[in-house]
This record gives sequence, structure tokens and C-alpha cells, in this order.
Amino acid sequence: MTQTVRRVPAALCGVLALLAALAAGHLVAGFISVNASPYLAVGNGAIDLTPLPLKDFAVRTFGTNDKLVLLSGMALALVAAAAAAGLLSRRSPWPGTIVIAFFGVVGLFAVYERPDLDALALLAPLASLVTGVLVFRLAHHAATIPKTQSRRSFLVAGLGVLAGSALAGVGGRLIGSARDATASRAAVGRLVPARTAPAIPADADFAKLGAPAFLTPNPEFYRVDTALTVPQVRTEDWSLRIHGMVDHEQRYSYSDVRNRPLVERTITMTCVSNEVGGPYVSTANFIGVDLADLLEEAGVRSGAEQLYSSSVDGWTSGSPVPAALDRGRGAMLALGMNGEPLPLDHGFPARLVIPGLYGYVSATKWVTDLEVTTWAARQAYWLKRGWGRLGPIKTESRIDTPKGFATVAAGTVRAAGIAWAQHTGIAKVEVRVDNGAWQDANLSHQVSLDTWRMWWAELNVPPGPHQISARATDRSGYTQTQDRAGTVPDGATGWHTVTFTAK
Repeated sequence: MTQTVRRVPAALCGVLALLAALAAGHLVAGFISVNASPYLAVGNGAIDLTPLPLKDFAVRTFGTNDKLVLLSGMALALVAAAAAAGLLSRRSPWPGTIVIAFFGVVGLFAVYERPDLDALALLAPLASLVTGVLVFRLAHHAATIPKTQSRRSFLVAGLGVLAGSALAGVGGRLIGSARDATASRAAVGRLVPARTAPAIPADADFAKLGAPAFLTPNPEFYRVDTALTVPQVRTEDWSLRIHGMVDHEQRYSYSDVRNRPLVERTITMTCVSNEVGGPYVSTANFIGVDLADLLEEAGVRSGAEQLYSSSVDGWTSGSPVPAALDRGRGAMLALGMNGEPLPLDHGFPARLVIPGLYGYVSATKWVTDLEVTTWAARQAYWLKRGWGRLGPIKTESRIDTPKGFATVAAGTVRAAGIAWAQHTGIAKVEVRVDNGAWQDANLSHQVSLDTWRMWWAELNVPPGPHQISARATDRSGYTQTQDRAGTVPDGATGWHTVTFTAK
């Protein structure tokens, strides 16, 4: 007669099998590529399949923690499913075996679909599948030993699985860390530009008045991308290929690029996912080479429309060729940021920076391939998902002080913030209290057309609840619209308004 497994051991059979499977996959992935880990591959697949509104909500709500939220949610869902699989197997191991095997097949498919992995990477999810099934069967067998021995046998088996899973997980991490790019980045040393950016004048920064610092420190620079783990690319392993509609295919090593005369430019970057008043706008001094130089060496052919760039992790972007070739715009292959090599999470060893365009069409991090092509021939990651093709940054402004729902002293209240209209420039910022008359704000020194501009104004505010609104006018004469629009498909619009109380 078949013995029925108690509920708790049955559920633990599924959970132990899951842990062992994930650990085995992570261990094998350590020898191949961290993205071969089936857990991460499934996570990356989930990002790719997430509907636009949900993805936009995640970025807006969780910011740079959106990936942690995704991985945590996946972990809880997997544990719950594994426990349920165990409970379904109280009388027979087959239901749980099928569920665990199904998890393994999903991992295999997710790794197979990764554009940055080859067939060898399938060994990681295969190890997960085999380990998960074996551990589930062994754990289930231990749980069905006659009652007098079952608890001790199951405890010993469970502790063994936990210890083995921990060792495999740590081993995978240690093995994978051998390819960590931290030491490679440190070995780059200081990047010295042949042409430095003009010094930032003192009157360009209104940080003491409540605006952000003009140059954003690297740790505070916004980060929005699809990478679940930061790619680890060493300079000695990196190269950039330029091909497609060119006369001469080119390939550059890191040394090839670094040994060229470097240029430094102060550039404000903006993410298309930035809501009105949002945080995804930052400014840095980028160091690199003119992208136009590299493209002209390749010889861009007539009819080329799109610069299709690929990251080392398989992410793709499409930039308009005229913007990439426009020397007045100053598109760059950047190696450095604020006086040091690019941080790992901002694209080390190299990234694209094309001023005046939202990041999804201009700022490929960990870039390794540039294909000159047409819009019809290739569709980049976000274009496939319904975002706009060209991505010019819209004229916007933001109120940084007073903060929303703050309480301030009645009387004279200072408002301060930023405005941007990259590659056009800000001409004027106006503010108003409630629905009163618009008042011109004081503007900071304009560093360039491609950087944000600070503003501040003193407003007379009586006691009570109030709202401050801001709007910017760019150098073309366009005043940002009051009409609210979301970020999809080509950037948000509307006036930023802050509610506060004066006492």
C-alpha cells in the first residue's frame, strides 16, 4: 500500500528540489555566463514579455529597484509553486516530478531565446532540470520511509540538499566573479581628454537655492535599463564592430579607442520613462571620441537611416543616422564619466551618448556592435514594443523646492528647479502660485544647448494650501504644453505642479 506523505514534508520536497535546481544552474552558469542561469534567463524573458503599461508602472513606482521587485516576486511565486507541486505528490511522486521538469523546460527555453548566449549555455538549465528532478525523487523517497525512520531520514536528506545548494550557489558566484570587470576598470586609470569641456561657471549651479547640483555625481546618475545583472565586460575582451551599409567594416579594440584624441562634453541625459516632474534626468561630463569619426572611417553609404546598436547582453537600440553623424550635435562613443572610467552600471567599457534624444534611442550601454542600416530592415528592442522611432527630448521643467506636501513659512517662498530642452536650449522659465499670473524665474548661466538650466523665483504666498506650477520656453519659442500625456510612446508632457502648505 502506498504511504501518504505528510503535508509539511511533501511541500518541502518541492521547495528543496527548486533550491537545488536553481543552485545547480547557477553553478554551471558560473563557468559560462551569468545570464545562462535559468533563474535570470526567465527573469529577462519576463521583462521582455511585460506589457508596456505594466513596465512603465514598474519604472515609475520602483525606479532602479524594479528588477529587485521582479526577482523577489519570481522567487515567491516559484517557492509557492514548488510547495504546491510537493503537496500534489503526497500519494505519488509523479505530479511533482512533472512540475519540476516543466520548470526546467521553461529555463531551457528562456536560455535558448537569449540573443547573447550560445548553445553551450543550455548546459546550465539542463543541469537545473536534471538536478531538480533527481532531488525531488530522492526527497520524496526519504519522506515515504516507514514512520519510525522517516523524520530523521528526511531531516538528514533535507539538510544535505540545503548544504549542497548553498555550496553550489556560492561556488557559482565565486566562479562567475572571476570575470568581474572591477579590476579591469581600475586598470584603465585616468582618462585625459585632448579637448576638455568648458569649466562650469559658478552661476550655472543653483544647488544652494534648492535645485540639484549642476553635475550629477556618478552614484546619483539615473539608471534605467533591462539588465537584471550588470554586465561584466573587461577592456581586454571588448571590441566594437561597425558594419552594414558601410564601405569598410571596422573593428576597434578598447586600446584603439582610448589611444585616440579624447574629447569631453557636458551633456544632460533624459529617460523617455521620465514622468512630468520625474527623477530620470541627469548631467555629467562624458569623455570619449566623436562617433562621427568612427562612422566616417567606415564610410556610411547613401540611403542609410538607422544606427542599430547592440549591447553585450543582447539589448538593441536604433538611432537616426543624421543625428549620429551631426558634428554640431556631438554624438560620442563614451569611455568616461565625470573624470573617471564609466561605472560598471553605466556601460563600462563603452556606451553611446547622442545629445538631444531620449536614452532608449541614443544611449546604448555596454555597446559592442553598430550596424548601419534602414528602419525597415531592423527593429530595435523598444521600437518592437510600440515606442516612437526618433525620440527627440521634449521641452520640460521640474520643481525641486518646495517639495510636494511640504509645510513652509508664509510670506516669501523660494521656488527652484531645473528645465531642459536638449539641443535647443532653454530661453525662459515661468512659475505661478495657484492660478495666478505667471512670473519669470531667474535663470542660471546656460552652459550649452545640450544641458539643463537651473531656475529660481521668490513668490509671495499667504497662509493656507497652495500649488506652484512651472513651465519652460525653449530657444525655438515653444512653450511646453499644459496637456498631460504619459511617457508612451515618445515622452511625457505637462506642467509640473507641487502642492504645499504655508503657515
